[in-house]
Amino acid sequence: MSQPNPKISTAPPVIRQLDDAAINRIAAGEVVERPASAVKELVENALDAGANRIDIAIADGGKTLIRVADDGCGIRADQLPLALSRHATSKIDGSDLLDIHSFGFRGEALPSLGAVGRLTITSRVSGQDAAQIAVSGGQMGPVKPAALTGGTVVELRDLFFATPARLKFLRTDRAEMQAISDTIKRLAMAEPFVGFTLRDVSGGGEGRVTFRADPETGDLFDALHGRLARVLGAEFAENALKINAEREGFLLTGYAALPTYSRGSAIAQYLFVNGRPVRDKLLVGALRGAFHDFLSRDRHPAAALFVECDPHLVDVNVHPAKSEVRFRDPGVVRGLIVSALRHALADAGHRASSTVAGATLGAFRPEPAPAGPARVYQMDRPSAGAISRSYQAQAPAPAPMPGFADLGNSYSARVERVVDPDPQDIPQERLPLGAARAQVHENYIIAQTETGMVIVDQHAAHERLVYEKLKAQMAQNGVAAQALLIPEIVELSEGDCARIMDIADDLHRLGLVIEPFGGGALAVRETPAILGEINARALVLDVLDELADLGDSQTVQSRIEAILSRVACHGSIRSGRRMRAEEMNALLREMEATPHSGQCNHGRPTYVELKLSDIERLFGRT
Repeated sequence: MSQPNPKISTAPPVIRQLDDAAINRIAAGEVVERPASAVKELVENALDAGANRIDIAIADGGKTLIRVADDGCGIRADQLPLALSRHATSKIDGSDLLDIHSFGFRGEALPSLGAVGRLTITSRVSGQDAAQIAVSGGQMGPVKPAALTGGTVVELRDLFFATPARLKFLRTDRAEMQAISDTIKRLAMAEPFVGFTLRDVSGGGEGRVTFRADPETGDLFDALHGRLARVLGAEFAENALKINAEREGFLLTGYAALPTYSRGSAIAQYLFVNGRPVRDKLLVGALRGAFHDFLSRDRHPAAALFVECDPHLVDVNVHPAKSEVRFRDPGVVRGLIVSALRHALADAGHRASSTVAGATLGAFRPEPAPAGPARVYQMDRPSAGAISRSYQAQAPAPAPMPGFADLGNSYSARVERVVDPDPQDIPQERLPLGAARAQVHENYIIAQTETGMVIVDQHAAHERLVYEKLKAQMAQNGVAAQALLIPEIVELSEGDCARIMDIADDLHRLGLVIEPFGGGALAVRETPAILGEINARALVLDVLDELADLGDSQTVQSRIEAILSRVACHGSIRSGRRMRAEEMNALLREMEATPHSGQCNHGRPTYVELKLSDIERLFGRT
C-alpha cells in the first residue's frame, strides 16, 4: 500500500455539481458504445413512431455519418428542444416503470448522441410544417423551418468528436459496418411488417445497398418465415421448424433449425423478448439445453425465438443498452423453451436438413479444369494382360450359399434381391426412406424412394435407434442410484449450498441425492449407478459452475446420457457387417418410426436423400 504524499493536501474533497454537458457525455458512454449502438437507438425510435419503412445511410462505418429516415408520426416543432433533454420521452408517463410496450423509455439516446456528436433532427407531423433543430457537442441551436414531406430524419455526423478518446477504441470501418448490419438484421427480424434499407454512402452519392428487406405480408408466421429467409438465408427457412407454445402467461413463437443444420458458433441464435432483441444467459442456456442431446459440444443450434408476455412479468430496465432482461419466474420461461423445442424436434421425426444433400451433390461436382491446353480424352489401346483381367472380372461369380451374402469377390458393394412391398398393403407415402436395394462397403445402405434415392449410414442410424430406446427405458424406470457407504461431505459457501439445494429434487430424479449438512456443507448420499465410481465433490462443483453460468444445470443428465450413448454405440450394428435385405428394410422402417433418427448421437446426419432430378442433373440429363 502506497504511503500518502506529505505535500498533498489532506483537506476533504469538495463535492461539485456537474454541468449538463459533462452529465450527457458520461451517460453517452453507457448508451452509445459504438456506431452500432447509435443506429440501434435511432431505428428503435423510428419503430416506436410507427414507421412502415426505415432507410439507414452509413458513411465510414458510422464514424462520419449516420442518417436514419422514417415515415413515422414525426415530432412537433415545439417539442424538438424537449426531445433533446435528458429523461424526456413520449413512451411512458413514469407512473409504472414495468408497463413498457415500446423499445425506448429512458429518454437518454438523443441527448447522449448530441453530447458526443453533431446531431440534426428534421421532422414533420401530418398537417403541420416541418422543423429542424441541431445540437453539437451538447450545444443546442434554435428550431428552424425545414422542408420534409413527412416523418423524421435524424442525421448524426462526426460521432465522438467531443470525446476523441473514444475514437481510439473503435474498430475498422468494415468491422463497424458489420456490427451495424447485424443490429439492423436483428431489428428487421423483430418487425417483419416493416421495410428496412441499409446503404453505405462512404463514397458519396446514393451509395450502395448492403441490406434490404421489404415489408412482408400474410399472417405472423408467414411474414416471419419470409423475413427470416431474407435475413438468415433460404437454407435456414427451408430447414427450420415452426415453434408455437404457451405456458402460464408466456407465449413462445419463432423457428428453430434441425440439428443437422447446426453451426460452429452461436452466431445464428436470435432471441427476442416482447419484440426486443436481447442477449440473455437464461434464454441461451435453455436453447442449448433443448439441443444438448442432439449436438456435440462444438456445434451450436440455429434459431430465432420470440418470447411474449405481460410487461409486468419481465424487467427490461436492467441496463442502459436494454439488451438484458430479468424474468419474474425464469423457471417457467426455461421450461417453455426446452419443452417446445423438444416437441418440435420430436414431431420432425427422422427428417434431416436439406443442406446434407446439397453438400453431397457438391462433393460429386468435378474439380475445376487445370490451366493449360485442353486435355484430349482418347482411350489408349489396352494390353493383352489388361484385357484378360477385364474378362475375368466380368465372368459370372459362383452362386452364394443360401441365406448368405455373396463373398466370392473382393468388392465391398453388393446387391440384395429385394421383394418390393405391396402398394396395397403399404402405401408409398408411408415409406419416406424407400426400399433397400444394395449395401456398399458394408456400411452404407442404398434405398430407392418414390422420388429419388437414400444413402443410410447403418452404424450411425442404428446407434441413434438404440440410444432412443435406452433413454425411453430410463424415463420409464427412472435412474438407479447407488448409496455411498460413507456419505461424502462437500464444503461450500452458504450461497452456493442454497443454490444447489434449490434443484435437489431435480438431482434426486437423476440419481444424485444430496442433503444439507449444516452451514455451507452438504452430504452426497447417493450417486447415479450408471456412472460407476465418481468424484462426487467434482460433480457437485461442476453443477454449481453451470448454475452460475446459465442459471440451470444439465451436468448430471448429460453424463448419464453420455454413458447411454456409449452403450448404444457399442451395441449397434457395426460398420463392416453385411446385412440381408430384410434387415436393411427393417432398419429403414424403424428409422421412420423413431424421432430424431435423422442424426446420430453426435449430431451428424444418418442418411442423405438425393432427388431424382438432382441425380439426372449430375449426368447432364436435364
